[in-house]
Amino acid sequence: MLATWTPDQELNQVRLRSGADMKRKLKWYDLVALGVGGMLGVGVFVTTGPVTRNHSGPSVVISYIIAGISALLSSLCYTEFSVQIPVAGGAFSYLRVTFGEFVGYFAGANILMEYVLSNAAVARSFTEYLCSAFGISDPNSWRVEVPGLLQGYNKLDFSAVALVLILTFCLCHSTKESSILNLIMTAFHIVFFGFIIIMGFCNGSVENLVKPTGLTPNGIRGVLDGAAIVYFSYIGYDSVSTLAEEIQNPPVTLPVGIIGSVFIVSGLYCLMALALCVMVPYNQIAEKASYSMAFQRIGWKWAGNIVGAGASLGIVASLLVAMLGQARYLCVIGRARLVPSWLSKVHPSTGTPLNATLFLGLCTASIALFTDLDIVIEIISIGTLLVFYLVANALIYRKYVLTSKNPPFPTLSFLFLITSCAIGFSISWKLEHQWWGLPLFGGIIMVVTAFFQYTVPCLGPPSEWSVPFMPWPAAVSIFLNVFLMTTLKMLSFQRFAIWGLLITLFYVLYGVHSTFEADEMGMEMAVNEVPNPSIQLTKLEV
Repeated sequence: MLATWTPDQELNQVRLRSGADMKRKLKWYDLVALGVGGMLGVGVFVTTGPVTRNHSGPSVVISYIIAGISALLSSLCYTEFSVQIPVAGGAFSYLRVTFGEFVGYFAGANILMEYVLSNAAVARSFTEYLCSAFGISDPNSWRVEVPGLLQGYNKLDFSAVALVLILTFCLCHSTKESSILNLIMTAFHIVFFGFIIIMGFCNGSVENLVKPTGLTPNGIRGVLDGAAIVYFSYIGYDSVSTLAEEIQNPPVTLPVGIIGSVFIVSGLYCLMALALCVMVPYNQIAEKASYSMAFQRIGWKWAGNIVGAGASLGIVASLLVAMLGQARYLCVIGRARLVPSWLSKVHPSTGTPLNATLFLGLCTASIALFTDLDIVIEIISIGTLLVFYLVANALIYRKYVLTSKNPPFPTLSFLFLITSCAIGFSISWKLEHQWWGLPLFGGIIMVVTAFFQYTVPCLGPPSEWSVPFMPWPAAVSIFLNVFLMTTLKMLSFQRFAIWGLLITLFYVLYGVHSTFEADEMGMEMAVNEVPNPSIQLTKLEV
């Protein structure tokens, strides 16, 4: 469970288990477009309406800003790891080389869960916006209701299934051609965003921002609850790091692609959310196909149809990128032998992880057939926030212990204190009458971080790209991820606990034995390949 790998092993020895290599055809603009395309269609069309109506009100813009800051800090941590370990495994690989096999596996399984569920939910939103593109106001009119099934699972969506399957076959064919398709769709999508923003501001009223109950109808608590949910909108940048084996010049391309896409998308999200709130009072915003319904409410039915068509296109782009990322995660987990090895195979002619793409495409299509968005959206946020929390911890540990050769106790104590204070701050926030805890725990976090920065040196060799002002960005990322997780509902934590138990059981019954056997086979092969076996064994033991 605690066995770790070196970056060199991840880049060479483990990667060879896929057979063929992925083809390095992507450039920096491909990566920016994939990051923007992966995020744009998801959040603004899927989460903005429900969050505005039920949680944040017009202050949903502030929710997006808070979530964007947290995503930016997490993306900085991802960027440094991706430059040092440019493999397709993303958070799975980063955590495996830092905290060991089980932590990497647990994060990878959660990322896969988040991808599959979010892709299924987004595919169902495609049906809703496609209905509005044809002037149909009822978002469920193209779904088949089956009596006898549980509420939330009883409306079968065959349009969503067809979309997922078509994209799956496209991704099996070629990554570069899929990237070109995404680039075209993203360009149209940004123009379309500009249309919504301009039309919304021209035909809206500033008075709608304070009607009927002010800018923050549910107070600061509603703003932060909304921030935890709209964090779902930023998960696309994680897909960019999984393309590290398919890009040219990773040390330059990865920082531009990851950080640049988060900046662009954050600005567009805020403008889009503001445009929606000035068009319609927050309590009149529809939870389904919100933007189309908003234009119809102001009497612009034709614009509502255009919005439906454009949103459908944006959702297709987001799905394309997310499904691209999920297959590469599963491929690398298969290389580690934590899942059956046939999932790790890369097709020699297309250079794509064919088996992983097909398998996850079928899983996504199955869930998209019957599962409603409301059921999965918060468990997606929990899984995402947990993984980003672990990556921030791993970056601090790697920089101050593994790379700088400091003893681990001071760093582990610092990470424990930061997490404990973040939990204490969150409990004080939950207990509305315990306001004294907020400045206390917030102050402790600042003092502890400053003390750690002053007393524990970061002496590692200079890397090609590093997060500035360490350890502050990673420490703030840890705090925000913990705090946003605690704002979610208890039911989501219960569902997440069941999922965590299932994947842990799978690891104990299958994963740990499979990886042990794979390592034994690797040692035997290494011994047979050298003339002096005793020398090779000594190296492997070291």
